[in-house]
Amino acid sequence: MMTGWTGAGSPRSYFIEDDPMIARIDHLNIVVSDLERARAFFALLDFADGLGAELDPAFLERLTGIAGARGRFVTLCHPSSQTTIELLQFAADSGADPQIGRADRIGLRHLAFAVTDIDAMIARLRAAGVEFLSPIQTWEKTGKRLVYLYGPDGILLELAEYPSEQSC
Repeated sequence: MMTGWTGAGSPRSYFIEDDPMIARIDHLNIVVSDLERARAFFALLDFADGLGAELDPAFLERLTGIAGARGRFVTLCHPSSQTTIELLQFAADSGADPQIGRADRIGLRHLAFAVTDIDAMIARLRAAGVEFLSPIQTWEKTGKRLVYLYGPDGILLELAEYPSEQSC
């Protein structure tokens, strides 16, 4: 049975202004069917390999509750971010979600990358055979130029070029 945040209390009530408990967003984990193919794709986006290893099945079971799970991972680092991507491939077929790339599904839907030159990035990816869901779109409220594409295993990704530095 899955458990988690039930919605009780306000998320704001967990934030203590003088002592934030979260130091930073650390990493995003993506389960893939082919670790080497996924590494090659993210290399097109200038990610470099960091730590990688086979994962101990006993450790994975203690952590996830999945008996007999075996896998290997690689951490990908980008020179412009402290947040890393962990690619994880399980030894057994994990069962891909056939709707993973649909933007209207509940759950984590896409990973977005801010780029400095969206046209150049699209040209680089097209040269490597990557296809896009549409031409570049411009959001009229901010002037942000963006496009969606599918990464390894149908993971939905966004490239976004902002007209100027924007924050939350």
